[in-house]
Amino acid sequence: MKSQAEIQIKMVRSGAVPPRYGSGGAAGLDLAACLEEPLTVAPGARAMVPTGLAMALPSRLVALVFARSGLAARHGLALANGVGVVDSDYRGEVICAMINLAGDPYTIEPGDRIAQVVFVPVERARMVLTEDLPPSGRGEGGFGSTGR
Repeated sequence: MKSQAEIQIKMVRSGAVPPRYGSGGAAGLDLAACLEEPLTVAPGARAMVPTGLAMALPSRLVALVFARSGLAARHGLALANGVGVVDSDYRGEVICAMINLAGDPYTIEPGDRIAQVVFVPVERARMVLTEDLPPSGRGEGGFGSTGR
């Protein structure tokens, strides 16, 4: 069995829900809204939704926060920043910047699962300035260059 990373979490608000995996094969843990009352997000509007959680990550990991696919597909509620990045040295509350991309208002209830967090290994890079890059099969082909 693979070793598991130990992530310390702290409940920083009353009513916070610990993250949990929704199934045995889930890659991400569900994050829940830690709200005192329902929050309605108007079409095109953004809202900062607290999770009530802070965490301490090992320096070799980053926590990536993604939209929940069903919430985005069915209701247009997604993360305003695409993917949230929680660095290993951040100790503040994890807050999800949500955006309503649908044409109807959407109400987030206290405790609703609003996002998911995945822990990913990080490799620090050392940038090396060069005049030439080594060739590749793709070269400088950009948008759409590899086909449909």
